Amino acid sequence: MLLLLGLPLFFLEFAFGQFASLGPISVWNISPLFKGIGYAMVMVSWILVIYYQIVVSHCVYFMVASFTAHLPWTNCGNSWNTIFCFDNANSTNLTLFENATSPSEEYYYNEVLHLSSGIDELGVPSWKLVLCLAASWIICALAVIKGVQSLGKISYFTSMFPYVLLTILMIRSALLPGSLDGIKYYLYPEFSRLLDPRVWVEAATQIFFSLSCCNGGLIAMSSFNKFKNNCCRDAVIVAVINCASSVYAGFVIFANLGFMAHSKNTTVDAVARSG
Repeated sequence: MLLLLGLPLFFLEFAFGQFASLGPISVWNISPLFKGIGYAMVMVSWILVIYYQIVVSHCVYFMVASFTAHLPWTNCGNSWNTIFCFDNANSTNLTLFENATSPSEEYYYNEVLHLSSGIDELGVPSWKLVLCLAASWIICALAVIKGVQSLGKISYFTSMFPYVLLTILMIRSALLPGSLDGIKYYLYPEFSRLLDPRVWVEAATQIFFSLSCCNGGLIAMSSFNKFKNNCCRDAVIVAVINCASSVYAGFVIFANLGFMAHSKNTTVDAVARSG
């Protein structure tokens, strides 16, 4: 999917922006009939920003909650835990394993999200999440307040620091019991799944999300390139690094899934399918 869809569209958007030196709406002045595509790109970008800021607010929440001597999602017995919660302390007395939930699951759903029974039960906003969401929007605004100048400088940090964190997490995850089982599950291919069309749909969706295609951002950023810049080379390099980063992050994720499977005395496949 990277070669069939991702890279061609990635390069096309790079070339559009660099050639015209215009944004995702103005670039379609060459053919006003397609100007609606530019507006659609901006709308998609707007929706994605709202979505990702929610994810960032959850990360901010967990970051603040981690600055404690005792992590609140490591054991049962808290006010948000249910009778189905189990940890290492009470797993020996567990009788209904099918209905059991981990402390981290209950912390996320019951304490962080305050998950209701359905859309008909709206509830009240969580002031902690509201503050985290406001903080994420403020950080985003400060990053782009001076346009490309401030964003370019911040990009040096935001593009390199995740690799430092991933490496630290990879080393820590590799030392956990059961991590090797998770990595083996990650590297072992199931070629029969290639015949499932849903796999290809999911792969295409992931490529679009991962490369940020068709949301106007690539056109906007490439419009600041020099006219004779080798955008084909840039597109290939960025796409390959992005793909390699996703594979590297997969090692960290599945190493932790292996540890979770070991802790729950179940298979990695069962943990992965449960989400």
